Order: sequence, then structure tokens, then C-alpha cells
Amino acid sequence: MAQTTRGLHAVLSVPAVYEAFQQAVGSSRVRKELVAQYVKPTPGLRVLDVGCGPGDLIEHLPGVRYTGTDLSAAYVASARRRFGHLGRFYVGRVQDLDSGEIGEVDVIIAKSLLHHIDEDEAMHLFEVASNTLANGGRLVTVDAAYTSDMSPAARFVVSRDRGQSIRAPEDYEALARRAFGDVEVAVRHDLLRIPYTHVFMSCSKPLR
Repeated sequence: MAQTTRGLHAVLSVPAVYEAFQQAVGSSRVRKELVAQYVKPTPGLRVLDVGCGPGDLIEHLPGVRYTGTDLSAAYVASARRRFGHLGRFYVGRVQDLDSGEIGEVDVIIAKSLLHHIDEDEAMHLFEVASNTLANGGRLVTVDAAYTSDMSPAARFVVSRDRGQSIRAPEDYEALARRAFGDVEVAVRHDLLRIPYTHVFMSCSKPLR
């Protein structure tokens, strides 16, 4: 796990503080964009949310069969308390994901995860996804990114993110293409109330 958890970043490990911060910067718009454009939920859709945090994304996924996993026991406890009636939540690390235990799923979500993990962990996620997605399934991701056209203010804010593996869009794509034949990439600079740059990926057609 490549992220900063000391100093001011430590308070974001508290679920209530993290949720308040996300609300303040307008993260609900990122969630809505991710769901509407990439997840496209339908009743019964089997969804695995890796790095689910305190579980807020599930509010935007009505009717799906949802499973969320996160490294933080505190986040998972908060998710179970607030959303346990809507889905299942487990504590677990990316490197512990086992395609044999997960079973077949339709969509795997990794929201704000790749820029928190190193290359080996990222490749494990892509490989597990390629082995567990149903025919026509996809892995969808959104992360902080560095681009040549981002504003100086956005570059400053992104550089202060807890994640220590922030990459350029083409670098995220290069990792994904080791496991997937079809990778769509989109960059957005306008989703938060603060200057920030996001990269979305939709990965399908696993290389098996």
C-alpha cells in the first residue's frame, strides 16, 4: 500500500472525517459520473467494489448484488453500520484477493484505489479482475492523475493526495493493457469543487 497516513492525512482514516471531507469537495459528482457512464447498474448486477472505503458508492447502485472490500477495518465497520442492509462488506487487502474465492462478477469497481497501491498490487488487481469477470464484464476505475494540461493548482492539490502512486493516464493504461485487450481512458478536470484531475478507465476483454 503506497499512501501517506501520517500528519494531517491521519485524520482521513476516521470514517466520519473522511465522509465530511468527501462531501465538502463534491465527491458525490465523481460517484455519479462513475456509475452513470461506466457501471450502468441494472437489477441483479453482480458488483465487487475493491477499496470501498466507508461504502458511500452503494447509495448510487440500487438493486445490484454488491460486495465491498477495504483495507481499513474502521471504514468497513462504518459501511456495515450504515449500509449493511444493502450489501456485504469485508476487510481485506488488494494482494489477498483470490479469484477462486470471489467467483464470477459482472463489474469490478476500483474507485480511487490504483493511485494508493504499487505496481505489483495493481497488477494483482488487474489479473484477478481478468479471471473473475463474466463474459462482457468490465473493470472500471477512477484515480487522481498527472496530465500535461492540468492547472498548476490541480497539480498542487493532486501532489498532496494521500496516494503515493499517482500516475499519468498513459501509465495507468499501460498497466491495464497487460491484462485487458480493450481499455477506454477519459480524463476530467471539472468534477470537484477544488482543482483536481481524474482519469477514468473501463477495461474489458480479458487477455486469457
